[in-house]
Amino acid sequence: MNLGISALDYIEAIKNGEFTVEEFVSETFDQIKKVDGKLHAYLSLNDKALDQAKELDKKRKAKEKIGSCMGMPIAIKDNICVKGAKTTCASKMLEKYTAPFDATVIARLRKQDALFIGKTNLDEFAMGTTTEFSVYGPSKNPWNQEYVPGGSSGGSAVAVSALESVVSLGSDTGGSVRNPASFCSIVGLKPTYGLVSRYGLISYANSIEQIGPMARTVKDTAFLLNVISGIDPNDNTTIDNHGEDYLKNIDSGIDGKKIGIISEMVGKGTDNTVSSATKKALAKFEDLGAKCEEIPIDMVDYSVASYYTITSTEAGSNLARYDNLRYGFDFDLEGYEFNSYISKARRSFGPEVTRRLIIGGFVPSAGHAGKYFLKALKVKSRLTKEINAAFKKVDFLVAPTVPILPFKFGEKLDDPVAMFLIDFNTVTANLTGKPAISVPFEISNGLPIGIQIIADSMQEKSLFQAAYALESTTNLPKVPL
Repeated sequence: MNLGISALDYIEAIKNGEFTVEEFVSETFDQIKKVDGKLHAYLSLNDKALDQAKELDKKRKAKEKIGSCMGMPIAIKDNICVKGAKTTCASKMLEKYTAPFDATVIARLRKQDALFIGKTNLDEFAMGTTTEFSVYGPSKNPWNQEYVPGGSSGGSAVAVSALESVVSLGSDTGGSVRNPASFCSIVGLKPTYGLVSRYGLISYANSIEQIGPMARTVKDTAFLLNVISGIDPNDNTTIDNHGEDYLKNIDSGIDGKKIGIISEMVGKGTDNTVSSATKKALAKFEDLGAKCEEIPIDMVDYSVASYYTITSTEAGSNLARYDNLRYGFDFDLEGYEFNSYISKARRSFGPEVTRRLIIGGFVPSAGHAGKYFLKALKVKSRLTKEINAAFKKVDFLVAPTVPILPFKFGEKLDDPVAMFLIDFNTVTANLTGKPAISVPFEISNGLPIGIQIIADSMQEKSLFQAAYALESTTNLPKVPL
């Protein structure tokens, strides 16, 4: 059985009776047992998955109606609530928390008979770019286990890349879907802000974060977006997409389209190998009939500083609820007064969460808000204006997803600024609310390189067309498991 099968081919195979859901799920668990001891994609597994697969097979045999996912195995980042399952955010603070409800994306997938294999590893509370900040230990890159898989949705990317799941869900606040997608050679989408409900996503930075699909092909990513997108009464930031079918005409091509290369994202700080791959990708776009030109966007240079100022401030507010009284771990109250108990309990947060909480407490405080937080909001506003102006000239903006290649564990842990700068090419889409996708493009010395395509708001359909066109020019090797 081919565990590397695409989601759409899996669905056709189930319909044609080539194998049963139970057989495929059983093989998936065998693969997890074989490789996850080394890769650590999962924090927990669904021990009812095989029984659920059998039930779906019974329904199919009885010719009862089955949802469009047909029991397809899907991995879920462990900051998205699945009723009855642990949702830890890879933090000691939530190590015993079991979600009492389904996130909207989970409810929609459940309605279409997706089968949840397990919850995947992440940087604690989705704060990080390498998965090194998980309290349960890092996930490993399946292309080379000495290298980071990216983050914060590292486990979700590893699960798909290593054939431990057909597709997965991650969350993207500053590149947390696209970064690991690039590092693990899969497809990852950050949708338009509001296209996918955030209800049931444990909050980090509400004004910027989005749940996004991750898969091995562009078509599979579009299929997953079809299922999870649309307006939700539980999230008043959601947008009605009027039932858009993102798979329809995905092969239309990009002949005559205009592509802007963001100058600031291909210059200083970009690895030479990544620059070379980006030039090749642009040549492919031109071969497909697109016209490419460089476009400077001045505010990009200030995007990382703006992003971390805004998101740390929102994180400081969101994580204030974790005081070990309403949520938490076993820690005796005896011998503490109220404030000292909470202070001691909150020391369980890891170094990256602590760093951002300290920043988030400082930058909006009296005497500093104007100097830092309000200035960051002005950068966000000006950046959005510049990006909107760019989309009046071009159809897409293109850059490397990440300016550098995957790197070894520990290489950047002692340099927070260098770690922050990994997000240089991805945070713009989050700050402006635009959709962006990372497409696998090249493997260089055994390490993946992804190309990022950004489109205007609610233009996911044309974004998928561009991504599919680029994907069709590649012939990448299989992951060396």
